Amino acid sequence: MARLGTCSLTWAALIILLLPGSLEECGHISVSAPIVHLGDPITASCIIKQNCSHLDPEPQILWRLGAELQPGGRQQRLSDGTQESIITLPHLNHTQAFLSCCLNWGNSLQILDQVELRAGYPPAIPHNLSCLMNLTTSSLICQWEPGPETHLPTSFTLKSFKSRGNCQTQGDSILDCVPKDGQSHCSIPRRHLLLYQNMGIWVQAENALGTSMSPQLCLDPMDVVKLEPPMLRTMDPSPEAAPPQAGCLQLCWEPWQPGLHINQKCELRHKPQRAEANWALVGPLPLEALQYELCGLLPATAYTLQIRCIRWPLPGHWSDWSPSLELRTTEWAPTVRLDTWWRQRQLDPRTVQLFWKPVPLEEDSGRIQGYVVSWRPSGQAGAILPLCNTTELSCTFHLPSEAQEVALVAYNSAGTSRPTPVVFSESRGPALTRLHAMARDPHSLWVGWEPPSPWPQGYVIEWGLGPPSASNSNKTWRMEQNGRATGFLLKENIRPFQLYEITVTPLYQDTMGPSQHVYAYSQEMAPSHAPELHLKHIGKTWAQLEWVPEPPELGKSPLTHYTIFCTNAQNQSFSAILNASSRGFVLHGLEPASLYHIHLMAASQAGATNSTVLTLMTLTPEGSELHIILGLFGLLLLLTCLCGTAWLCCSPNRKNPLWPSVPDPAHSSLGSWVPTVMEEDAFQLPGLGTPPITKLTVLEEDEKKPVPWESHNSSETCGLPTLVQTYVLQGDPRAASTQPQSQSGTSDQAGPPRRSAYFKDQIMLHPAPPNGLLCLFPITSVL
Repeated sequence: MARLGTCSLTWAALIILLLPGSLEECGHISVSAPIVHLGDPITASCIIKQNCSHLDPEPQILWRLGAELQPGGRQQRLSDGTQESIITLPHLNHTQAFLSCCLNWGNSLQILDQVELRAGYPPAIPHNLSCLMNLTTSSLICQWEPGPETHLPTSFTLKSFKSRGNCQTQGDSILDCVPKDGQSHCSIPRRHLLLYQNMGIWVQAENALGTSMSPQLCLDPMDVVKLEPPMLRTMDPSPEAAPPQAGCLQLCWEPWQPGLHINQKCELRHKPQRAEANWALVGPLPLEALQYELCGLLPATAYTLQIRCIRWPLPGHWSDWSPSLELRTTEWAPTVRLDTWWRQRQLDPRTVQLFWKPVPLEEDSGRIQGYVVSWRPSGQAGAILPLCNTTELSCTFHLPSEAQEVALVAYNSAGTSRPTPVVFSESRGPALTRLHAMARDPHSLWVGWEPPSPWPQGYVIEWGLGPPSASNSNKTWRMEQNGRATGFLLKENIRPFQLYEITVTPLYQDTMGPSQHVYAYSQEMAPSHAPELHLKHIGKTWAQLEWVPEPPELGKSPLTHYTIFCTNAQNQSFSAILNASSRGFVLHGLEPASLYHIHLMAASQAGATNSTVLTLMTLTPEGSELHIILGLFGLLLLLTCLCGTAWLCCSPNRKNPLWPSVPDPAHSSLGSWVPTVMEEDAFQLPGLGTPPITKLTVLEEDEKKPVPWESHNSSETCGLPTLVQTYVLQGDPRAASTQPQSQSGTSDQAGPPRRSAYFKDQIMLHPAPPNGLLCLFPITSVL
């Protein structure tokens, strides 16, 4: 930090030297404090001298902190004619920055003066002060933790004094120890120390914002002595010394020479050279002896060992651990049980293939270098003839004709294991029953059985790939010692989608039972392909399909069901689910002359497979059938029209709108009244020479008395006088009202067309007779 401050001052001086000569003497900055707490406010003022005549009379003073202009400056003119600007920075958040007083000079900002500002924290109290007496350098080395960063140049000083008591009274002072920059440790030379006498030691930290001191440490330099570790090595072999026992190591060490006059104790740690091994601590080691035999280790195992020492019984500090020493323990004879199983060749029964598996009897059973199969001839006492010597877990040999038993041992450089006898006898025991197997997951198989009676002593379970990949050399086997077991989970060498042959043999005393075997898949596969669809019969709206089921396949899960999918030309689909025993299906509800795409899906618990797509088209209807359909449709349409017509005719509500009823003038109420005064206009019939009609009287007809001419046939002429017959009109009575009327200036409309009306032209309109004739006659003739 001091170096940073020096660079900052150098940069400031360089800027001042580069100022124009006419302005470098014009301004001056003064601050309340150049170093403050980080985040505290700071006040600065800039005064422009009066003798700067080349400036404006009222110059505008600007402030800049680093590269940013700062607003808020208050400018005033003092009594002596100088200009002053004061600014207060509320929070100084920069640990180091330059505050500049500036003026606008031409087109640039000219610095008149600037000052460096620093912000930080006072030093924290140093802690974890500890000291060690190094006899190699004959100095007292103390170290501490300085605390958090202050952002300011901070100095640390190791202070100490001599004291004859418990450091309550201060004696002669010891020269201060100042560490190098950035270091938090310092060494007091031997010449400034007084051994076997207490001394007070503390650390003082200081910067521009304050001073702090660590708690005082009172100690005797000899109580904090730290020895150097001894040199650990293996003991030299001696012809007189006994060799080390199995699992033991013989060690010795050389003490550190400057510490020979100091009483000390040592401890040892060791760990095997394997992954994730932990250190094991052994100690304290004997004081006088400089050698040690370490036992209880794993045989034939490489170990890493280290040693360290401490001043004892007086106080002191442990030395560092010595450099590592790597040694290997001796081994002992294998302590294993050998489970055996054998198999005879069918072509040569005296050729035997023997298998075995070592089962450790202890946590560390010793290293095995090889196996030996041997037998004892009956005529040669004490003679052992080897049949096989191998490092594998099997051996094939020719069994001598007189040999009924062989011995198997495991060996290493320390000896052999206990012999395991193997007796070759015929299968005379009972066989187990109901052997079955099933897959638990893709990498395991469960094999179960019913134990025979009497109970066997154990079982031998063999498994390997079944046909067509069967091989006796690649089989895996295991011995189950529990004779009452009813099953076993096979996990070794099990792969999915493979057919395995599993053989179980019961073992009895001096004999065995016949072997039973079963086949099982670790994981079954989906059907490889679905049956092919065939069209058996087809109609206009149906189609009959059939298929031939595929034969069962090894490794394929049995079918659970079929599903038929049908899709038409409009991409509309439907499906049907069938039993696995189905051999055909009839599709109903199809459209005539339509195209369909059909496929079959065969499904099992392991998956599903689709067949190829069958495309078919339903039949087209024939011509006669089309005619019949059209005839039926026309008949149906005709019946519908007749029924609708009958309904409309019989329903009153529907009849009136279509055929309005014409009222009967004979039953009209117009005849019940006679106008009292009627205009007597002349009514002249055209083309007649008779005298004109001068009066038209409306007569009311009695409803019960028919008119004389109503009883005659409509085709006959009304029985009227000749003069009256002249006025008979034919046609619609309402049409007569629309004809032009002579010698009449006005006419009154009679009411609705269904009712009779009278005219002012002295002509009487009577209701029409049934034949549709309207008779007009003069009043005098009627009267």
